[in-house]
Amino acid sequence: MDVNLLLAWGWKDHVANQPVARWIQNVTATREDVLMTSSISEIGFVRVSIQLSKGQVTPNQASRVLNQLIDSLGDSHEFLNDDLHGRQWPKWCQGASQTTDAHLSLLAKKHNATLATLGSKIPGALLIS
Repeated sequence: MDVNLLLAWGWKDHVANQPVARWIQNVTATREDVLMTSSISEIGFVRVSIQLSKGQVTPNQASRVLNQLIDSLGDSHEFLNDDLHGRQWPKWCQGASQTTDAHLSLLAKKHNATLATLGSKIPGALLIS
């Protein structure tokens, strides 16, 4: 799961909260797939949560929300160790705003997984809408 997907799931006032919550509920109910996070997506959730709240949310508060989300997944969650360096980029990555998703996309591909995202411009990713 990428950063934006986690943000949508974690914050009820996010415009995509309900569609993401339904998708996660469907995935966990079927037990056919696992949902993965990595240090990049988790740190991104904390960082952007703080930024969007203009500092009203602390790192510890954002981490508590993230822990609750992940704990709610039970056996449907796996933590994916990030074993990629930060020097490789797919051709579609052309700017700073694409670097996190590009890295997560490469990480997923390396581990035979699919990046789940709200972003429509990530080749090979699963678009949740």
